[in-house]
Amino acid sequence: MTSIKRIEVLLAAGIVAGLVAVFLLSGFLETRRAGIEFQGDEDDLSLQGERLKGYALGFEGLLADWYWVRSLQYIGNKIHNAKDQQINIENLRPLDPKLLYPFLNNASTLDPNFLAVYSYGATVLPAIDEQHAIEIAEKGIENNPAEWQLYHQLGYIYWRLRDFEKAAEIYEKGSAIGGAPAWMGSMSARMRSKGGSRETARKLYQILSENSSDSQTRNSAELRLKQLDSLDELDLLNEALGQFKRERGKCAARWKEVIHLLRDRTLKNGKALRVDTQQRVVDPTDAPYLIDRASCRAKPDPMKTGLPRD
Repeated sequence: MTSIKRIEVLLAAGIVAGLVAVFLLSGFLETRRAGIEFQGDEDDLSLQGERLKGYALGFEGLLADWYWVRSLQYIGNKIHNAKDQQINIENLRPLDPKLLYPFLNNASTLDPNFLAVYSYGATVLPAIDEQHAIEIAEKGIENNPAEWQLYHQLGYIYWRLRDFEKAAEIYEKGSAIGGAPAWMGSMSARMRSKGGSRETARKLYQILSENSSDSQTRNSAELRLKQLDSLDELDLLNEALGQFKRERGKCAARWKEVIHLLRDRTLKNGKALRVDTQQRVVDPTDAPYLIDRASCRAKPDPMKTGLPRD
């Protein structure tokens, strides 16, 4: 038999083996389908990762990828289908995304080294179920003890829960791992001294934005950074409105009345306030701020802003 013939035979044998494997795997899934309990009408969780572990005929990685992609689509569809419902990214419970944790848990069971799964879980699950978020992060550390990023993600969850001492403890442990950046140690100290500060929040979201491997996590972190920028802007705007009221005895009705009081004011992050062509001060999503004349304070426009609604 020539070498070319041998290659053709091997390729044919490989294709046949693949088809057999797919057939056997499909049969296995069908026999397991009836044993899974579902809630409500969300019955698209068609298999369980822990039941497939060791029986997927080498397809564990492929199935883990399927669960991973499915988890991203799942939340995206939930948000899209909410339509006019106000979405609060800090509390996604009204969307009833009860399948997200099973999707992520299955993906990490089938591929314990799938780091993006743990990162996404640490970012999104706290807005749904804090305990599930902790479980996913701890599972990541158990399976990948040499990955300092996972300690950062778990520390972030505890920071969100305002358990600053626990967060400091996690960051301290992570800082001892080989290759961990210096900021892991400084973050531990920061948690103990000023865990609830805006400065700490900005640092955490900057790190998430720069180090996350999936776009949804990065987008969420970047949106939070814009919200923090807005809080800094509101501080300056309210100072100017207060000064105007003291000097004129009334609250300003339009932003162009106080623009001259804002020219020499700078934000803590070094950015400048932005003014549109109509002399309105706009927020980081380009929506004009409103002036609440009853309180004489600035606020984002809830109908136009793209900032999170906490």
